[in-house]
Amino acid sequence: MYYRPTMAANLTPEYIATLRRMTGAQKLRTAFQMYWSARRLKAARLRQQHPDWTEEQVQQRVKEIFMYAVT
Repeated sequence: MYYRPTMAANLTPEYIATLRRMTGAQKLRTAFQMYWSARRLKAARLRQQHPDWTEEQVQQRVKEIFMYAVT
């Protein structure tokens, strides 16, 4: 069986303390920022992989990738 470490295994005490000091709104804002950053990074990679694609094609593929992503 493949072992996949959990994210919790990589958290430092300092990081945990930082998270505990954040308000719910701050955590939510950070989560949204991370989500949109991930979408921009994926779009940049797709543009690199498919220079012939239009921006509409890139954005459609990003949408599909994030819609059907599983963890």
